[in-house]
Amino acid sequence: MFYIYIIYSKKLNKKYIGYCENLKNRVKEHNNGESKFTSRGVPWSLVYYQVFLSEADARNEERFLKSGKGRDRLKFLLNDTMNKIKQF
Repeated sequence: MFYIYIIYSKKLNKKYIGYCENLKNRVKEHNNGESKFTSRGVPWSLVYYQVFLSEADARNEERFLKSGKGRDRLKFLLNDTMNKIKQF
């Protein structure tokens, strides 16, 4: 299985979109500061993920979500989730 995931850092008020094969381990790595790009934002909360059978499909979706149209779709898809998570 291949995963596309979105984590959120309240500390930085930022989202991070990533790809992995082991979601549980990857989120743990982010929260242990093992990822250079996300180490300043610990703790990170998992707010969204998708599962794919195909690695190519997962990578294509990751690329799309990082594009302008993909960010627009995420605003629509996660509007309520992001409003709630920012309140805590």
